[in-house]
Amino acid sequence: MDAEVLREATAAPTDRPCELLDARELPPPEPLQRTLEWTADANGTVLVQVNDRAPKHLYPRLADRGFQYDTAETDDGVVTAVWKE
Repeated sequence: MDAEVLREATAAPTDRPCELLDARELPPPEPLQRTLEWTADANGTVLVQVNDRAPKHLYPRLADRGFQYDTAETDDGVVTAVWKE
């Protein structure tokens, strides 16, 4: 699975490096925790999270931290890109 290809399904910036978090097999709340840990040291990268559903509990926490996000359904799963402007 290629993070850059998956990012193209979202409105995330394409001029930055990106990291992939495949959360489809992770039990709750691990996807949420790993994503929030990533926000502490994002360093201008875009996180591309693949999950089996939209991470609705994550959205308000990202907004509180000043992060942008966009979610799209793809053949690989639900892709959520996270970045800071």
